Amino acid sequence: MDSGLSEDPVALKILIAGGFGVGKTTLVGAISEIKPLRTEEVLSDIGVGVDDLDGVEGKTTTTVAMDFGRITIRDGLVVYLFGTPGQERFWFMWDELSYGALGAVVIADTRRLTDCFPSIDYFEQRGTPFVVAVNCFDGAATHSVEDVRIALDLDDDVPVLLCDVRRRASAKEVMIALVEHSLRTLTAPGAR
Repeated sequence: MDSGLSEDPVALKILIAGGFGVGKTTLVGAISEIKPLRTEEVLSDIGVGVDDLDGVEGKTTTTVAMDFGRITIRDGLVVYLFGTPGQERFWFMWDELSYGALGAVVIADTRRLTDCFPSIDYFEQRGTPFVVAVNCFDGAATHSVEDVRIALDLDDDVPVLLCDVRRRASAKEVMIALVEHSLRTLTAPGAR
């Protein structure tokens, strides 16, 4: 019997984090079903001496607030993607962006691996489930998942994946890994 009442839609929030120039905007754009909202601005003189362009010398823009994308899983189930800004001067927005998030993807660039430490620390301190997606840039040295895990001092239960954030299929694998990890983490005995 149809009650005439529709089920409330379910919306999930996933954060995309990592250092400056690591590929957060690119990942959101690769997987979003809508044209992503981007808050990019041209790099200016203000960032000289503040923004480290080593390894990303060709970068001309930066996210100043967030990136936003959407993935519809099925009728009534939508995933919202929020790409966080990578520079420290914009970290004040992270608390608002992370509120209610199912989990996070931390994108790592092996050329500048230490740049993802602040993101990892942020999610570890808050108990937010996260995965590390090693972006396999053209020309970047390749490292094994285990070498990256050791270098980042990650717990064994944190998934580490190799990916190409430009490719939708690769980004999809990362999202699936995050959702599966989040479900395991949030349903484990003693979970928050």
